[in-house]
Amino acid sequence: MVRSGGQETLEQTVLRFIQKHHLVSVRQPLVVAVSGGPDSVCLLHILVNLQNALGVRLYVAHLNHQLRGSESEADARYVSDLAHQLGIPATIEERYVKSYQTHHRISLEEAAREVRYTFLAEVAQSIGADRVAVGHTVDDHIETILMHLIRGTGTRGLRGLQPSTAWRIKPEGNSATIIRPLLEVSRQETADYCRDHNLAPRLDASNLSLAPLRNRLRHQLLPMLKSYNPRIAEALLRTARIASDDLAYLEAECTRQWDNIAQEQENTIILDKQRLLELPPALRRYLLRLAIEKRLGSLKDIETRHIEEIMATLTQPAGRRINLPGGLIFSTEYDRYLLGQDVAASCPFPVPGAEFPLNLPGETRLPGWRIEASIISREQTKEEAAKGKGIGLIDNLFTAYLDFDKTGDNLLVRNRQPGDRFQPLGMSQPKKLNEFMIDAKIPNAWRQRIPIVCSPSRILWVVGWRIDDRVKVGDITKRILCLKFEPS
Repeated sequence: MVRSGGQETLEQTVLRFIQKHHLVSVRQPLVVAVSGGPDSVCLLHILVNLQNALGVRLYVAHLNHQLRGSESEADARYVSDLAHQLGIPATIEERYVKSYQTHHRISLEEAAREVRYTFLAEVAQSIGADRVAVGHTVDDHIETILMHLIRGTGTRGLRGLQPSTAWRIKPEGNSATIIRPLLEVSRQETADYCRDHNLAPRLDASNLSLAPLRNRLRHQLLPMLKSYNPRIAEALLRTARIASDDLAYLEAECTRQWDNIAQEQENTIILDKQRLLELPPALRRYLLRLAIEKRLGSLKDIETRHIEEIMATLTQPAGRRINLPGGLIFSTEYDRYLLGQDVAASCPFPVPGAEFPLNLPGETRLPGWRIEASIISREQTKEEAAKGKGIGLIDNLFTAYLDFDKTGDNLLVRNRQPGDRFQPLGMSQPKKLNEFMIDAKIPNAWRQRIPIVCSPSRILWVVGWRIDDRVKVGDITKRILCLKFEPS
């Protein structure tokens, strides 16, 4: 079949498109999703003719969605017979999409898509394939662009369908690459191809229903838009190409900037606040999308409104939290932003425990910490000073020196409690601990984990930050309590 307006056959068009976008892996199995309709049957027939040129081994996959009763069963039999006639192995299965829809509380279209692609990825994984070919045409591409526009897309959505995209079975699971070899082929051309090659694809009557949004776009909106602009399809495809070019630039820039702005720590991505805000808004948006995609594995449930909500929060005071799909949380701190399922995971302090009495002197062990306590006489401090060492109030963030006669020997370690107050070193009056933590720019996710050293009457040390002014080492101090916290 020669395409109108040129000498290239449909098979040549598909081969050129596959080679241009490097869609297949040579000497690897390739799963072909076949519904039984004209598009997928045309795709399978063309790939059969091209498999030697491409160096691939084909494998058919068909899923019965259990939505059209006997019609669905007839589709499955048709695909099974077709694969058998072509000598291609096949996996034919059925799954209950409506049960999935009810459980996940999503639209029927979305449920069918998720179940179908999960099935295809599992089939690919089972035979050692990393790619699945689907029969999306340029008409599907145009309809997808319109759907994204109606739902309020950003630049990314204007690209429509891509020659290849990744699909994960779950965020941490294996993925398959979905390829679309027919993306330069029209729906009419696939129907003509099937007719010219005496193929008899199945016709899905549900495609005529106006209930799904995509069908309303196909049968109502697009014909109406053509009355305003007969070349609306070309206009939308041109917009998609421009968006793709713009996004390619943004992606390259974000990749170049990533290591300067982002740090991946366990299940959390930490973004440097100052460096992120220095980026132009377009780069900021794209980098945020990239960070979310890294955490979730895809942007399937992330909408433009989510990104804009984050953008509006970037310059707001610390302590803001935004709940995103997939259990993801975006939180603002004083000099950074956190993105993860558990933003407290980046805290260097262990998970809080109960109250623990300190052995004075001696060693105390509690979850995540080893604490060494020693009592030093004034004479010892003079000897250290003579050696040029000296003893300060805090040698480092986790070592403190206190006046032992003021602290007493009945000390314990706990986490903060409502109403806590202490008199930070250098201040003349007590202060609420919560206010101190805010002023000290301690991240909100850390505050409940910070160890607090206490006597029966007062807080003595907010570990890692400040001792109480009333127990500092002074000129009349006779005995000095040295406390050293070390992670265990």
